[in-house]
Amino acid sequence: MITAIVFVNADVDRIPEVAEQIAALEGVSEVYSVTGTIDLVALVRVREVEHVASVVADRLNKVPGVLSTETHIAFRAYSRLDLEQTFSVGLD
Repeated sequence: MITAIVFVNADVDRIPEVAEQIAALEGVSEVYSVTGTIDLVALVRVREVEHVASVVADRLNKVPGVLSTETHIAFRAYSRLDLEQTFSVGLD
């Protein structure tokens, strides 16, 4: 599974609608409204890296109200849950 983190700058008057439309796209698992220099963060999860382009370039970028995007491909995932499972093996 390939995970891409997409930073989205959107028309400020349309952020909720843009977020909902992005969240409805196939391949997008989550969309967060955030503070800072970007407006939204979208998580794209697809089976092959080539599919990131079809989700981001072919669909997400064309959502009305999206002004710009910046895409980052994740190499590895680290989560608290993963760490807890690793260190709790055989311990009870």
